[in-house]
Amino acid sequence: MAEKKFIEDREQLEKLAPMLKAPIKRQVFVCTGKSCSAVGGKEVMAEFARVLEEKGIRQGKDAKGRNPMGECVLTECGSIGFCSIGTAVMVYPDGIMYGQVTTADVQEIIEKHIEKGEPVKRLALMDISSSRDSDR
Repeated sequence: MAEKKFIEDREQLEKLAPMLKAPIKRQVFVCTGKSCSAVGGKEVMAEFARVLEEKGIRQGKDAKGRNPMGECVLTECGSIGFCSIGTAVMVYPDGIMYGQVTTADVQEIIEKHIEKGEPVKRLALMDISSSRDSDR
């Protein structure tokens, strides 16, 4: 097996992975695992994709309708711990965990939290950033 080459040249890295230049502020994880999918997880994921792309803030390839310089990464994932009360959504690095998210909630989460940095309190179940701070 050939030895892996570690790329140290930043310019070369940015050509291979243009997202390194994007001003990413947040990453949204949407659970589409078995339990969350049963209560609309896939639809919630699709609505996040639609709204973020419509607003031009979803980071990704232009050819896929996304913005290479977008501020938000959208990630589909399995369980993030709230499957029994899904659909579960986590916003990183803020550490806000949302539960029982529906497609009707997505616009509000994007406008308040993703764009303005204000968590949607009625949906927020946990702030893992403050629980980490209390452990110190």
